[in-house]
Formats: sequence, C-alpha cells, structure tokens
Amino acid sequence: MLLDFEKPIAELEAKLEDMKRIAQNSDADVKDAIKALEKKIRQLKKETFENLTGWQRVQLSRHPDRPYTLDYIYEITDDFIELHGDRTVGDDKAMVGGLGTIDGQTYMLIGQQKGRNTKQRQFRNFGMPNPEGYRKALRLMRLAEKFRKPIVTFIDTPGAFPGLEAEQRGQGEAIARNLKEMVRLKVPVICIIIGEGASGGALGIAIGDRVLMLENSWYSVISPENCSTILWRSWDYKEQAAELLKLTAKDMLSLKLIDGIIREPLGGAHTDMKWMAAEIKKTILETTKELSAMDPAERIRQRIDKFCAMGVVKE
Repeated sequence: MLLDFEKPIAELEAKLEDMKRIAQNSDADVKDAIKALEKKIRQLKKETFENLTGWQRVQLSRHPDRPYTLDYIYEITDDFIELHGDRTVGDDKAMVGGLGTIDGQTYMLIGQQKGRNTKQRQFRNFGMPNPEGYRKALRLMRLAEKFRKPIVTFIDTPGAFPGLEAEQRGQGEAIARNLKEMVRLKVPVICIIIGEGASGGALGIAIGDRVLMLENSWYSVISPENCSTILWRSWDYKEQAAELLKLTAKDMLSLKLIDGIIREPLGGAHTDMKWMAAEIKKTILETTKELSAMDPAERIRQRIDKFCAMGVVKE
C-alpha cells in the first residue's frame, strides 16, 4: 500500500528497476545513471520522511503493514507466555499480555492488539479494549509487582471501545483505576507508543516511569478526524486538526509529555520490522537498567511528580 506522499518515491524506484533490467538484458552501460538515480531516491526519501506533516505521520502510524504489539513481543522475547482474562467478565482480545524473557530478564509485557484482515480486526475489536481489557492489564501489572518483574506496555489504539455495554460495565472507572494504580506500582514501568495513542484508551496503560514514542506514532486526546468533526462538523479538516493537536512525537517531547523518541528506519517501522524490534529491545534494556538502580520509593515519587507537572502553566 502506497500513501500519497510516497508516490514520487515509488515512481523513481520503478524507473530504477527498469534501468536495472535494461542493464541485464543489453550491453548498454547505465551504471552511472543507476548510481545517480539511487542517490536521488535516498535523498528524496530522507527529505520526505524528515519533514512529514502531522497528518502524514498519522497515516504512517496506521499503515496496514506496520508491526503490532504481538509482532514486537514475539520478536524481542525468547519465551513469551500469554496470560488471559480479568477474572471477572472475560478475556478481552483487544488487550494482550503475558510474561516474556529479554536477555535473561523476565518482563510483564502488555499492549493493545489490532488485526491484519477483516476477521482478525473483528476478533481484536479493532484494537479498542473493553473494561475487562483494562482490568486484565491491571491484574497482570499487580502480578508483575508481586513477583518484582519490570512492566513494558505497548500502546496502539484508536481509543477505548465506546459501545453502550462497555459503558455499562464501567469503561471510565476501569481506565481511571488503572491511572491510580499504575502511578503507585513499585516496579519499573516503561510505556511505548508504537502506533496510535488516542484518548483515555491509550492513557489507561501509559502511566509509567518512562513514556516513549516511536518516531511515526501519535499521541493525543482525540483523533484528527473526530476533532475535525466536532470543531468543523466535517472530516474534511482532519489535516488541519492534526497540525493543531500537536500530536507527533516531536511535539510531545517539546511539550514534556513524553520522555523520549525511538527512531524508525527510513520509510517507517513496517519497512524493517526486525531492525525496529532491535531498537525497541535495546531501549527497553537500557531504560530498565537505569530504573532498576533507583529506590522504588524515589521512582514512584518521580513518576507522580512528572505527571502532576503536565499542563501546569506559570505566569
């Protein structure tokens, strides 16, 4: 799938393939032309992906080939064991979690999971958890705290499920309870936004000692489309809304709402999943080492201070 801003690059790559075929099937010397075109493609890619707009990054975060939570978990762990159920209502397939080993250290890994095709998307409820999903996540976090295992959460959701039954079962209460409990966890908590980070649905598993974002992910109280619908009563202004929401990783870092950005390969995480997973693994290990050296009480204090300072304005 090609996004609009990728089409000029794709056209040049198609020309490059044609030139390579010509070089194979004839005696014509086109080596210099091929090298020049390859250089032009690299330069165009760099310029394009370094200067993406907010809406273009939103599009990239939703790319159908972009890695999801379980893709990363299975890639970075040696022996992931998924755990199920909230012990109250059921097992929410939009929220996954379990124990996995990374370089000899056991972690509790939790995150929202989307689907690749129509059947999987329905099974995973499009990555939108119900209350039992957040309660399952909290149950696993408490289990991690009991056995003193660091927690890593992967955020990738268009929002918590807004259905009537979800509200009846206490969607708002479940998310609020997670916020309250996560801020007091005694073990290190690392939160990574890998795709979409929308509203309370994302925040419900995003209270941590370190909140990080992949370069082409986004994090906001509302999606650009819904913001456009509310303010202009039309989806036609979603690009303008994306800019005004300041939802990109660079915006979030400049506003001190996250602690760092994990770079992606040129073209997005989907172009080289193994490289992206290696970067995430490296970041998790380095961050865990830093946090584990701290006293738990001090870690909790810093966590509370960080989130309490957000949105404070001094005149």
